[in-house]
Amino acid sequence: MKASTAQKRNGIQWTLWTQLDDLDFADDMALLSHTQQQMQEKTSTVANNSARFGLNIHKGKSKVLRTNATANTTPITLDGEALQEVDNFTYLGSIVDKQGGTDVDVRVRIGKARAAFLQLKNVWGISRPEHQHQAQDFQHHGRASHPRRTSDI
Repeated sequence: MKASTAQKRNGIQWTLWTQLDDLDFADDMALLSHTQQQMQEKTSTVANNSARFGLNIHKGKSKVLRTNATANTTPITLDGEALQEVDNFTYLGSIVDKQGGTDVDVRVRIGKARAAFLQLKNVWGISRPEHQHQAQDFQHHGRASHPRRTSDI
């Protein structure tokens, strides 16, 4: 990747002095650029440099996500084929959408938490009469009301 991006500054501004060109995880990569032209150059350069080492980019698995795009909507191509444009994708468990916000990701995470909570609700809800009765007996007598096992004696 460094060979593909060392010659040009076509990433996104990360800090005052550095640019972020891509996000990597295992065998996945997300390329980052401000303009369509920069993204096309970066995609072609990465594909060419990868091919020198016998690595091929799978066109069917490669997607393009334009965030806050208003200007150039020319498709990004790889070996002459336009890559599929998507409205969102999941990267390391977080949903990234074309508005560039986190609203969708937060809603999905809240929904997952709600579903998990509802599954545990029956476990946490000790409002059954037999449990209340046992708790009251223990408070009054200092012991549980159910008979003990002989092994406990």
